[in-house]
Amino acid sequence: MSKESSNNSSLRNSPLGDGGNSAPLGDGGLPGRDFIIPAIDIIEGKCVRLTHGDYSQKKIYNVNPLEVAQEFEDAGIIRLHLVDLDGAREGSVKNWKVLETIAGKTSLVIDFGGGIKTENDVQIVFNSGAAYATVGSIAVKEEKIFATWITRFGANKFLVGADVKNEKITISGWTEQTDIWIYDFIQEQMDKGINKIFCTDVAKDGALEGPSVDLYKSIIAKFPSLHFIASGGVSSIDDVYQLQDIGCKGVIIGKAIYEGRISLAQLKFFL
Repeated sequence: MSKESSNNSSLRNSPLGDGGNSAPLGDGGLPGRDFIIPAIDIIEGKCVRLTHGDYSQKKIYNVNPLEVAQEFEDAGIIRLHLVDLDGAREGSVKNWKVLETIAGKTSLVIDFGGGIKTENDVQIVFNSGAAYATVGSIAVKEEKIFATWITRFGANKFLVGADVKNEKITISGWTEQTDIWIYDFIQEQMDKGINKIFCTDVAKDGALEGPSVDLYKSIIAKFPSLHFIASGGVSSIDDVYQLQDIGCKGVIIGKAIYEGRISLAQLKFFL
């Protein structure tokens, strides 16, 4: 076994499986089982996390993403957010084989994103086992193309990512800033029939500094019928309860799990 493989071989050798101290249930009561959405970000077939979306700040957590996904499933989790960071940077789907493997060997409901630029990319993602195709940049830069995908595959097959910095949309793997206000973007997507949107504050992602609660409260207030999913900055189980209480329909959790800030045992209260 390589040194890298030994250091990152399984979540069972990390704090992720430890029980830890459980927090009380939030005032909102138990959400649906799909509320908890762990993230697996992929670079060169490996499970990694970035900080602030910076590819130079990469940390490898496991060389085998399937092991990570199976740990999640064994804990009772039913959803997975799978991100092809190579694809996001290069502009075409690259890690579809990882998707195919996880979809074939687990029962997780997977959304897959990163590099989806053509209808063929969308077809590859669905053929490889994803329940949802996650799109961001294409919905901003190629609205007409995205509209044709919605017509062909159905709006309910897409999860739209609204990545933001200072409430303005960022695209192309968080490397390009736009002048599009987050609220205008969400309204445009809902007008197309899209009802599942997740929002990532790039300044918070991977920093373990807490989520953008005020931003999310504002979005939920403006769009009460939206199936809104929070993403980025979650650092503790208390953050998860807070996001539930403000009305989020789901929360994507990445580094907090991998760094042992949140255990899978704690997340079972939501499952």
